[in-house]
Amino acid sequence: MARGLNGSANGAGHWPPPGQEGVVARTPGDGSNLPPAVAAALPAVVGVKTSIPANRRSAQTLGTEREGYGILLDEKGLVVTIGYLIMEAASVIVTDVDGNELPARIVGYDYESGFGLVRTEEPIPQKPMRFGDSDQLVLRSEAYVAGLGGAKATLKVKVAGRREFAGYWEYLLDNAIFTVPAYPVWGGSALVGQEGELLGVGSLLVQEALGPGAPAFPGNMYVPINRLKPIFEELVSTGKLASPARPWLGLYTIEHMGRLVVAGISEGGPADRAGLQRNDILQALNDEVLDDVADFYRKLWAIGPAGTAVKLRMERDNDAFEVTVRTGDRAGYHRFGTD
Repeated sequence: MARGLNGSANGAGHWPPPGQEGVVARTPGDGSNLPPAVAAALPAVVGVKTSIPANRRSAQTLGTEREGYGILLDEKGLVVTIGYLIMEAASVIVTDVDGNELPARIVGYDYESGFGLVRTEEPIPQKPMRFGDSDQLVLRSEAYVAGLGGAKATLKVKVAGRREFAGYWEYLLDNAIFTVPAYPVWGGSALVGQEGELLGVGSLLVQEALGPGAPAFPGNMYVPINRLKPIFEELVSTGKLASPARPWLGLYTIEHMGRLVVAGISEGGPADRAGLQRNDILQALNDEVLDDVADFYRKLWAIGPAGTAVKLRMERDNDAFEVTVRTGDRAGYHRFGTD
C-alpha cells in the first residue's frame, strides 16, 4: 500500500508506525476471574483469516495472508472486524470458538472509521455480542480485551486515554480508545465492557499509549463502537456509504521535529502521479500553513469531494516548490473479491 514502510507479515495488526516497532505485549492470563457477563460474551469472538492476491496493492505492506479476530453481531453470521484484515481479500475464512472454519464474504468496508464487515455462508451457532456505549469509557475505566479462545485469550485492561488519533495513512479518529497493557494479537480483537457488551474493535499496537509527553508505555488503540453505530445499517445494506468520498492523496505523512515529512507514497496514487517523493516536506495546502498531521487531514477533506484538485507547497533538498495534485477516491484504488 505504501512504498518504503515496514509491513506486518501476518496482518495480525497494522504495519508498525515509525518508532513503534518492538513494542512488548502481555500474554493473556487464564481468565479465571472474569465477570459472568464477560465470560458469557466471549464465544462471539471469532478468528478471521484472509488471503490476498500478490498483485493487490496492499499485499506489499499488509501481506498476502492475514489473521486476526472479529465479533459476531447477529444470528446470520455477520461479523465486524478491523478493515485492514479484509482489504483487497479474495477469500475470507471465519473460525468459531469450536474450531469450525466457515467461508465468508465481504459485506462492507468503511475507510473513514476503519471498520470492516463480513458474513459467513452458514450461521455461527453462538450468541451475538451486543453493542455497548463506548462513550462511557473514560480514563482508568476497566474493560477486557478478547481474541478467539474464550477466557484464556482474554486480558483485563484499563483505559489509558481517550484522545484524537491521526494515522499517517490519511486516517483520523476523533475519540480513540487507548488501553494498557498491550494485547499481543490486536487486529480485530474485541474490547468488552463489564456487562459483556462490545465497546471497541482492535486496530493498533502503540508505543505511547499514555499520550504525548508521557513515558513510553505499550498499549493498544481501539476504534470505539459508537463510531460504527450511525453507519451500521447503511454499511450492511449497501457495503459502503452514500456520502461523497473524501479526497485522497496517497501520502503517508509523519511529524518529525515539528515538520510534516512524507514517509511513503501509495504507488500509482495521486501523489505518486504528481511526482512527490519520500522525505519531501509538506508545508502548506492551498496556501494554508499546516500545523500537524490532523490539521493537514482536516484541511484536505474540507476542499471538496474526491477528484478535487489541491495545491501543495513542498520542500525537497532545501528547495521549495509547488505542485497541484488531483485527489482520488481511496476506495477506487483498492480491489476486492476475485476480479
